[in-house]
Amino acid sequence: MAKSRYEYVKQFELDDSALPGTWMVVRIDGRGFHGFTDMHKFEKPNDLRAIHLMNRAALEVVGNIRDIIIAYGQSDEYSFVLPASSTLYSRRISKITSTIVSLFASNYTMHWAEYFPDTKLLVPPCFDARLVCYPTQRILRDYLSWRQADCHINNLYNTTFWAIVHSGKSEQEAEEKLRGTFSKDKNEILYSDFNINYNTLDAVYRKGSVIIRQETEVKSVSQKSGEEVIRLKRLPTVLHDDIIGNEFWKKHPELLVSSQEYE
Repeated sequence: MAKSRYEYVKQFELDDSALPGTWMVVRIDGRGFHGFTDMHKFEKPNDLRAIHLMNRAALEVVGNIRDIIIAYGQSDEYSFVLPASSTLYSRRISKITSTIVSLFASNYTMHWAEYFPDTKLLVPPCFDARLVCYPTQRILRDYLSWRQADCHINNLYNTTFWAIVHSGKSEQEAEEKLRGTFSKDKNEILYSDFNINYNTLDAVYRKGSVIIRQETEVKSVSQKSGEEVIRLKRLPTVLHDDIIGNEFWKKHPELLVSSQEYE
């Protein structure tokens, strides 16, 4: 196609390529999700349907974008990690973030009815996104550890808060009771007042969700013989593991080239 006289406008586009040789993390967050969860009457402190829906949307993103090697999600956020070697979209930040967040939001909407069959989607969910570059594996792991620590802190507070509210207290009374408390105090309230041992709650709530590709048996029917065939494929899989310690990374060395920085 011949060049147009209007093509000069392309010179106003800024180069937003991510720093080369760095790990890229795209973190998406729900926008206005406090009101969204109230409007759709999410169960408190955790709605397992909502967690499964978030994980489903993230699985679709990881399955669609092969460069993503690991994803971590909790509450209304998800982080997607691309390796330092990735050249996806020439590492253009705007292209990568817009693709991931739009894929996530569209899948969240599309699969809503599967997880909330009796709840009509009243408003479209909205997510924002940012891309941050991390120069080393150690810093990348510290980022993921930070998000999982945040999951624990928030979930412990919310579990205690809603236990108090469900016991008949007002939300204001619950806030006052928890003001200035530490983790040990919240654990004590849960155990003494409600006979809840926080450490025995399902890991999906305490640890959040990790998505990696794992070898999975996939059944299919052979076109030649008509017999059932089982093949191994590396498919995105949801785990609820601890990713702060070394054990997870030793078990999945393929995620990082080397973990020597943590030895």
